[in-house]
Amino acid sequence: MQPEPSVAPRHRTVEAPAGRLRLVEQGSGPLVLLVHGFPESWYSWRHQLPALASAGYRAVAIDVRGYGRSSKPAETDAYRMLDLVADNVAVVRALGEESAVIVGHDWGSNIASASALLRPEVFTAVALLSVPYAPPGGPRPTDVFGRIGGPEEEFYVSYFQEPGRAEAEIEPDVRGWLAGFYAALSADTMPARNDPDPHFVARGGGRLRDRFPTQALPAWLSEDDLDVYAGEFERTGITGALNRYRAMDRDWEDLAPYRGAPVTQPSLFIGGTLDASTTWMSEAIDAYPTTLPGLAASHLLDGCGHWIQQERPDEVNRLLTDWLATLQG
Repeated sequence: MQPEPSVAPRHRTVEAPAGRLRLVEQGSGPLVLLVHGFPESWYSWRHQLPALASAGYRAVAIDVRGYGRSSKPAETDAYRMLDLVADNVAVVRALGEESAVIVGHDWGSNIASASALLRPEVFTAVALLSVPYAPPGGPRPTDVFGRIGGPEEEFYVSYFQEPGRAEAEIEPDVRGWLAGFYAALSADTMPARNDPDPHFVARGGGRLRDRFPTQALPAWLSEDDLDVYAGEFERTGITGALNRYRAMDRDWEDLAPYRGAPVTQPSLFIGGTLDASTTWMSEAIDAYPTTLPGLAASHLLDGCGHWIQQERPDEVNRLLTDWLATLQG
């Protein structure tokens, strides 16, 4: 069923530190800001926008800087977390609001938690999808990721660090690469447990796509959906998206004053049991009583992969709207 014209999604751009940010909004009521991850766009929230609008919220999904119709600064440092938080604050202000609930998936989860940590007066509650909250701190990120994999394999985060390297793999066939990447992390198409792990690249000239499934798209992703994603990255290139990975050490420096800090606002976590983010970071989930003292619930959806709000839209929508309702009391 199509939404009523009065609550149909509206596309527009607003001024922000990035230059401009594209957003898609639907509904009216308390503001809920939706922040996507890699390699996606506002479109990853296509199932949540109408559901939140129908539940009485003003749902707003952005293209993060470097993606889609938002500005794409050239400097890697322009993708530091402090700037992404400033973008989110600018969106809230441009919409004429003082505060918002923020919801993020994948990198958007990190951006959402940082927004709540740095600007608690603006972001009064936070929901995190797929990637658990871990407070700033610890060793330098590139040192940590550089030690993962060993002599034969390189972790994908390290692979993404060198400018131009991943671009040379992805940009000649954006649509095919995206199809494989989405399939590799989806519950119904991910490689079998004994197959080579698609989060790693073979050293000595390997590519990520060498380990991607090639037989079928995951059930949540239609050919038309893939066309939307591919069309955006074919137009913009992939560098803006990859620069988020390349700014991680700068984040480590910028957020040093917040090392170990909890996010104290009301919070929610939803992950998938088949998502590497939740298994690799299980200790972060275990630490939630300390790191997320306002946590209402932590849900792990059985048999779900990484693209949680697209793989399980009805379940995620119910969990989000039920939680949001508790904030209005």
